[in-house]
Amino acid sequence: MVTPRPGPIRWLRYVYGARLPDEYRPWVLHDATAPTWLLRFTFRVFFEVLPWLVGVFLLLFFLTPLPVVVILLSLLMALLLGLFLTVTSADELAEVRLAKHGFPPGTGKTVRKRRGGASTWP
Repeated sequence: MVTPRPGPIRWLRYVYGARLPDEYRPWVLHDATAPTWLLRFTFRVFFEVLPWLVGVFLLLFFLTPLPVVVILLSLLMALLLGLFLTVTSADELAEVRLAKHGFPPGTGKTVRKRRGGASTWP
């Protein structure tokens, strides 16, 4: 059985918290429980915050006399801190995403444990 993947527009809505139609439930479960689930989660968070980083860069570049290097390093530090804080909660956030798609609480942890993958980070 082939698991349907959402197209780019649906995936983008999924990244920002929208619920996918029921036909994508197997893909959502795979997304939250695959061996690479944490990498996928991190990529989604990065993709979610990228427009904000670009917007802040443009504002700081055009409205302040700060050198570009200082702006970029500041945004990199903010990105890394945000990623750290979000990834440390990845397990719980994946459970929320699964619950939003109709899975019972604890499904992600149970499936990852059954597959032999780590259920928590780090």
